[in-house]
Amino acid sequence: MARERPAPAGGLDAFLAGVERRALVMAEIATRSRDDALDLVQEAMLSFVDRYATHAPGEWAPLFHRVLQNRIRDWHRRRQVRNRWLVWLHDRDDEDDAPDPIQEAPDPAGRTPEDTVALGIAGEALVAAVEALPLRQQQAFLLRTWEGLDVAQTARAMGCSEGSVKTHLSRAMHALRARLEDHWQ
Repeated sequence: MARERPAPAGGLDAFLAGVERRALVMAEIATRSRDDALDLVQEAMLSFVDRYATHAPGEWAPLFHRVLQNRIRDWHRRRQVRNRWLVWLHDRDDEDDAPDPIQEAPDPAGRTPEDTVALGIAGEALVAAVEALPLRQQQAFLLRTWEGLDVAQTARAMGCSEGSVKTHLSRAMHALRARLEDHWQ
């Protein structure tokens, strides 16, 4: 991989600012914890800047998402180990999920309460359906459809072949259609 001169600070800052919110939502869906998601995105950004800031700006998106997805996979592995110990020690802690103030803010578009409720139910169903996907399907779905990465970039971000990306995405789409069928009629 040929390295170019470091991009101007504004270029890297603009890239990180542009990807920050979507990365946070991706991490939050994967972890179901706002605090853990914030930590993962921050760690991913720091690691990305440390290792890849000198790469061509066109390579940044797949590289950043690779770093983020690796952090998410590591988080899942650590959580599995921790949960084994917690079960063994009989010390399960119930995490208290505080409501998100952004989600509770009034709709500036002036939707009716019925519209808001319907959108909220559909949105919750979508998030729940994406959360229910296996991690690799979740990653493929979010990187391809939400981030807009192409198959090659997604494969690079996930550390797998393009065929695997297509398989994971196809399975994810099939599972999501089945779960969300009632919300689209």
